[in-house]
Amino acid sequence: MKVEYYKEYSHELNRDMEFKVFGHAGKPCLVFPSQDGRFFDYEDMGMIEAAREYIEQGRIQFFCCDSIDQETWSKQDGDPRERIVQHERWYHYITCELVPRIYEISCSHEAIMTTGCSMGGYHAVNFFLRRPDVFDKVLSLSGIFHADFFFHGYHDELTYRNSPNEYLAQTDLQHPYMELYRRAQIILCCGQGAWEEDMIASLHHLEQILKEKQIDAWVDFWGYDVSHDWCWWTKQLPYFLNVMV
Repeated sequence: MKVEYYKEYSHELNRDMEFKVFGHAGKPCLVFPSQDGRFFDYEDMGMIEAAREYIEQGRIQFFCCDSIDQETWSKQDGDPRERIVQHERWYHYITCELVPRIYEISCSHEAIMTTGCSMGGYHAVNFFLRRPDVFDKVLSLSGIFHADFFFHGYHDELTYRNSPNEYLAQTDLQHPYMELYRRAQIILCCGQGAWEEDMIASLHHLEQILKEKQIDAWVDFWGYDVSHDWCWWTKQLPYFLNVMV
């Protein structure tokens, strides 16, 4: 399996940012880490091995980015405005700096897939919904889709912009993104076991909004033994990749 490591300066964040690439060809897929995670977690927790067949067959190429969640979503004692502003800087790093590098490295301008587990599943959905002109497939595992879960009553235009269950509900049916959403492949999965309660409620809410907006999505709730943990995400990933790439 081809594996490449990159460390490159981000002008949006004024620091070096790291990412890792797995595979030589196939659908470019941007992987977001789980909460407070790093670019190497997807590999370390067995997800790359779980998808090895698809990677080695040249069906998918994973681009595992780094997060700054500890400065944004997880910084509960921080100023909420600065936290969400910093998230927007990271958003612009991903869309303005990392996405062009994905095109360059993959030698392709094909639309990109997003995926992630837990908070990574949230990021995968949020980036897809905000930029369906760039991202055309999303696989979210155990995500949560409202900003208030992390901002606890603080609201402004940026938390709204990053709260899919809020902004998608308010998006007009005639908005040009709607057609892009309807052409996309959307798979949202959540277990019903330990530590999944908040994710279940949030996904049910998003599922209802998608239906109201006439956006087709595969929303899949796994069994009551399926917990919010890597041991299940390593099973879910190849199961869904089989119909996505």
